[in-house]
Amino acid sequence: MDAYAFAALTLTGWMVHGGLLTHRLRTARRDPLTGLHTRHGWSARAERLIRRPDALVVLVDLDDFKHLNDTFGHAAGDAALVATAERLNAWCSSRGVAGRLGGDEFVAVVTTAEGGAGIEDLASLLHRPVPHGSRPLPVAASIGACPVAELPVPTLTDALAAADAAMYRAKGRRRR
Repeated sequence: MDAYAFAALTLTGWMVHGGLLTHRLRTARRDPLTGLHTRHGWSARAERLIRRPDALVVLVDLDDFKHLNDTFGHAAGDAALVATAERLNAWCSSRGVAGRLGGDEFVAVVTTAEGGAGIEDLASLLHRPVPHGSRPLPVAASIGACPVAELPVPTLTDALAAADAAMYRAKGRRRR
């Protein structure tokens, strides 16, 4: 094998390897089921958005998700997760970014200065039944939100902690 053929073969190998690595990196930042950003992919974008004083960090947790899975099957659970992701992503629109933290927990950060739908609108979207096969699936969610402007120091960690606390308060109200 001459030097040119060896160089071409080596270059081709590196190009294929680079393409595979790029694909793995891109898919690692997206949840394979919902297409939303994973925690890592979402956090990078959220860090930029929370610098705005009108940013709002939102946590969403599906209520009784295990019961839905156990009653209707895992395909139904997947349908509920996909529908939740689509609805949250639509609610964020061009004013923010949504992600899936894992399981049945979702996250978003939006800026509110551009107008758009509020938390009540998001709750209405997320509480709509999800079509699945011949029956609609009952879906409910607890939502917690933290306006970044209410934090003494606007960090993503503090905003997530405050939204998480608000979400658990909402979950507690739903159980009563």
